[in-house]
Amino acid sequence: MVQIGYTMMTEQAGPRELVDHVVRAEEAGFDFSVTSDHYFPWLRSQGHSPYAWSVLGAAAQATSRIPLMTYVTCPTFRYHPAVVAQKAATMQLLSQGRFRLGLGSGENLNEHVVGGGWPSVDVRHEMLEEAVEIIRALFAGGHVNRRGTHFDVESARLWDLPDEPVPIGVAVSGEQSCALAGRLADLVIATEPKAGLLDSFDRHGGAGKPRVGQLPVCYDPDRDTAVHRAHAQFRWFGGGWKVNSELPHPDAFESATQFVTPDDVTASIPCGDDPDDFVEAVRPYADAGFTEIALVQIGGESQPAYLDWAEKTLLPALHDALDK
Repeated sequence: MVQIGYTMMTEQAGPRELVDHVVRAEEAGFDFSVTSDHYFPWLRSQGHSPYAWSVLGAAAQATSRIPLMTYVTCPTFRYHPAVVAQKAATMQLLSQGRFRLGLGSGENLNEHVVGGGWPSVDVRHEMLEEAVEIIRALFAGGHVNRRGTHFDVESARLWDLPDEPVPIGVAVSGEQSCALAGRLADLVIATEPKAGLLDSFDRHGGAGKPRVGQLPVCYDPDRDTAVHRAHAQFRWFGGGWKVNSELPHPDAFESATQFVTPDDVTASIPCGDDPDDFVEAVRPYADAGFTEIALVQIGGESQPAYLDWAEKTLLPALHDALDK
């Protein structure tokens, strides 16, 4: 059975609205939720970027069933891995076991703000591997001392730990990150329906572990309105992670996507209110082997209408098509 998730996209709504949205997503029957962790929106038209961890804490108290997850946190620039471990352990306690920690090597867009520069992808992967090792050591309890290539930890200890360690997911986009995830992660995260990524994850130790994908969608009863919104707020998505991880500012994304057309956007993002279009967009993820697929409804103000439609129409259609 493929699980369908809801995305609290911090780039397109304020903190109170995000919590309201995930409460409604729980009521609507979504199987799980994920949360982006940004300092900037991708484009100015999205207009928001509150602190994801405060939103998660509020969401943990406002909901009772729906799982929560970062999608994804970079534990190497804005945050030291020892601090990420503390935040994740606290979230697991607040949510009573509903939290998973999704990690990735980050984007320049969000991490440049601390002034540490933006190294090559090889170095970023080295940093991520070291960060995961530190986080796991802290989850195990006791004091941690470490002198690493990229991080030092001086007599750190988590005083409030859940009974079971927080599951860790790692985002992948190629062979190198798949190898890292296979060795170190409890689940794998991807934003493209590529079976090869999952095969590589399996070869490196990930066989049998959950695999979580993500897909943007844009519901509106008027398809033209949906297309316009998707183009205005999500045309950056087609650039791919090799590009998206490097650009430093929303204005850079504006420039890089100035020639992206609405037709380009609708080639990869279902728009309108025909559930069959949404099912066909989700199907490649299921066919590739993803066990969980988080949908991103584009446009903060459109969430209430989308969630009503999802409860009545979209979720039944998806489960009917994918659970056979």
